[in-house]
Amino acid sequence: MGLKLKIIINPSSGRETARINIEDMLSYLVTQGALERADLYYTAKRYDATRYAIDTNPNEYDYIVAVGGDGTVNEVVTGIKRASLDIPLAIYTSGTVNDFATINNLPTTPSDFARMLMNPEIRVVDCGKCQDRYFLNVVAGGLLTDVAYKVPSELKTAIGPAAYWVSALKDLQNLKDTINIRIESEEETIDTEAILFLISNTTSVGGFRTLMSMADINDGLLDVLVIKKIKATDVAPLLGKLVVGDHINSDNVIYFQTKKVKLTSIDEEKEIVTDLDGEEGPILPVTIECAPAAIKLVVPGKEE
Repeated sequence: MGLKLKIIINPSSGRETARINIEDMLSYLVTQGALERADLYYTAKRYDATRYAIDTNPNEYDYIVAVGGDGTVNEVVTGIKRASLDIPLAIYTSGTVNDFATINNLPTTPSDFARMLMNPEIRVVDCGKCQDRYFLNVVAGGLLTDVAYKVPSELKTAIGPAAYWVSALKDLQNLKDTINIRIESEEETIDTEAILFLISNTTSVGGFRTLMSMADINDGLLDVLVIKKIKATDVAPLLGKLVVGDHINSDNVIYFQTKKVKLTSIDEEKEIVTDLDGEEGPILPVTIECAPAAIKLVVPGKEE
């Protein structure tokens, strides 16, 4: 018996190469006699991937395959959790930034991905929950964190990662546009004026591989990082620390781990919108918690 796959795909992701990659991957499985069924669901608008995931009969498929960037994967994970599906998730990255896939060394070529499906290892990993939505990687707010969902899809398709840097450079001019937030957890309560906050499940955020240096997707904890209000002259030194992973020792940074955290805007007149894995999320206040051992993730196993 061959594999039975439900494939949820963002056709515009990765400069529109997602469709071609999946066709090549399926062709490889066919040549190996390893495919019985593949049902493809193409997203056209926001939340399509969540709806497709929810509408899944787990008895009909071996895996759900999410094809796209972090935002597409986020929607699929939310659908899996809302429907309480106990079905493994395979992630085929084709977006501009793919933090979760990167830290898990997931295959990026059609043949390697097909071989992973044929010889899988199932790894049970944590995810995060923000209000009624789930995330595999990060919830963010403040400076730069709205770049991912404000960049037009056409620009990301045309110039790839450079689209984020073009928009981010504009934001760096607004260091005085700070946010006043209260951070409440079992460990501590902090009121601070900050330029951004990150609540992460993984080490890699925004392409910085060790930004959340203590994070582990199997520890039942979320990592909280807050960058306080800083002067323009402090930006370059802090970026240097971020690159080498020494930022958690900076006086300008708050960093700790927790199972659950509540974020509230102290300034009631200022609306603070969150970002969930590159997609626009809920407005503060929000409660964010770790959902331990929540997702069955397909990773490469040993090939026979």
